[in-house]
Amino acid sequence: MADRVTVIGWDGSPLTAAANSALGAATLVAGAAHHLALPEVPPAAERIRLGSVALAARRIAAHRGTAVVLADGDPGFFGVVRTLRAPEFGLEVEVVPAVSSVAAAFARAGMPWDDAQVVVAHRRTLRRAVNVCRAHPKVAVLTSPGAGPAELGLLLEGVHRTFVVCEELGTDRERVAVVTSDKAADHTWRDPNVVIVIGGPTAPAAGAEGGWIAGRDPGTGPRGWALPAEAHGGALGEGESELLRAAQLARLGPRVGDLVWDIGCGSGAFATDAARAGAAVLAVDRDLEACARTDASGRRHGVHLQIVRGTAPHVLENLPEPDVVRVGGGGAAVVSAVADRRPQRIVTHALTRDAAELVGRELTQHGYRVECALLQSVELDTRDWTETERSVAFLLSGVLPDRSA
Repeated sequence: MADRVTVIGWDGSPLTAAANSALGAATLVAGAAHHLALPEVPPAAERIRLGSVALAARRIAAHRGTAVVLADGDPGFFGVVRTLRAPEFGLEVEVVPAVSSVAAAFARAGMPWDDAQVVVAHRRTLRRAVNVCRAHPKVAVLTSPGAGPAELGLLLEGVHRTFVVCEELGTDRERVAVVTSDKAADHTWRDPNVVIVIGGPTAPAAGAEGGWIAGRDPGTGPRGWALPAEAHGGALGEGESELLRAAQLARLGPRVGDLVWDIGCGSGAFATDAARAGAAVLAVDRDLEACARTDASGRRHGVHLQIVRGTAPHVLENLPEPDVVRVGGGGAAVVSAVADRRPQRIVTHALTRDAAELVGRELTQHGYRVECALLQSVELDTRDWTETERSVAFLLSGVLPDRSA
């Protein structure tokens, strides 16, 4: 095992005395090509081009001598330190940090970033990173080849955002460009780059002293999973009762990085509730007034809802892939079309047992594990304990066993 492992962050600034000292004593240096070309790297040191960090970690673990790993930005922030410290390698590391590329990008843009979401986009996580950009007004995206500004822009089709693209930060080739998301695919971008994605709903402004938590403040807006009718502008439609929506939210569990379809969005009550949980929401309805009410509900609560007017199941064909889906209307035919897209979870309701059985059979035939519960709620006026409203519905949910996480 290496006698000593030092990880040095590099942001284009001159190396610190501690970094120079570690490099001068190194018998092995790992880093990208531009790191290995630094004049401070000892000529006699073994050099490892840093592609797979895990592979480099194995080489370092087997090395007898002093190792240095060079990395862009702060290596402890979505960086190499996590992999190097993994138990299978047994490495203890010293870290010389630098300004993270995210902090540098916001500095170039002259913007605060304590209220920003920060995500990493590579081929495996690109879709989830895009969903965060759909749902949140300020997002920093650490990109990778094949998951850069062009791909972000293409997947954000139908959602307008402004991109601040910061290329090769800290080098003499540094460039900062501002484009709209629909134009990002028209350019060729240099790696590495950070994209600041701006747009969508505006969160409530922080006070003079700023916020208290990084990223989106979970404490904004009223408490509760499912808000009452008056919070959505008045009377709600069939299947939109507060307790039914709360049960549907509990079954779906929408979260940051998810894309939720709300088919038959009605007043927008469920769509708004799901967006308040941090998920991206695509709301569908054939009725123009329902689309307008949904848009108004989202604006009222400071969340972004992408609204598509059209009739399911046909309108669903060209929509981006969902993670979880609520079917508020359309019955078994729409449920079947949704199940063909293989979301992790589907929830819907039925007013009769026959309708519930039909939907349940469709979900089962598509490979979903089905649960059904009869929900009855009775609202009481507590001044005299008289019944004011009663509702009964069958709640159906389907979970793909191989995608249940």
